[in-house]
Amino acid sequence: MSTTQSDRLRELLEPLVSAKELDLEEIEVSKAGRRRVLRVIVDSEDGVELDTCAELSRSISETLDETDAMGEGEYVLEVSSPGADRPLTEHRHYVRATGRLARLTLVEGGELVARILGVDDEGLDLEVPGVKGRKPTSRRVAFDEIAKARVEIEFNRKDKKEEEA
Repeated sequence: MSTTQSDRLRELLEPLVSAKELDLEEIEVSKAGRRRVLRVIVDSEDGVELDTCAELSRSISETLDETDAMGEGEYVLEVSSPGADRPLTEHRHYVRATGRLARLTLVEGGELVARILGVDDEGLDLEVPGVKGRKPTSRRVAFDEIAKARVEIEFNRKDKKEEEA
């Protein structure tokens, strides 16, 4: 997708997404056979419900039908949330991942798997799980030390609501 088309789509869709109190995370146009696929990825502090994605999809579809932003030809519109394996790239991604386990690839080399306890403008406060029965340790990592980060999926972690009960 050209930068001009990407910018134009972002400019067109941002107000629709904001009206639903969501963040526009990504816009991607790709080829799928003879058609194109427009993927619009949205998120919020509280996640995104399926009904909200459906409402937003209808709103985006109507707006795109009224403009020539997608040009001629068929396309498929997909509106969804980022998914569990999305990289953490923005400050707000780290804030939303507070309390979750994350895998960090460090600029200096090596990986670190730790729970995000806190986020500020400079970096992360982490809890590194203990190995072989040892107690967890605290660690501070600045954003400029992180090359890549991604939330780790935990199948046995209790939901916050369950912990509070």
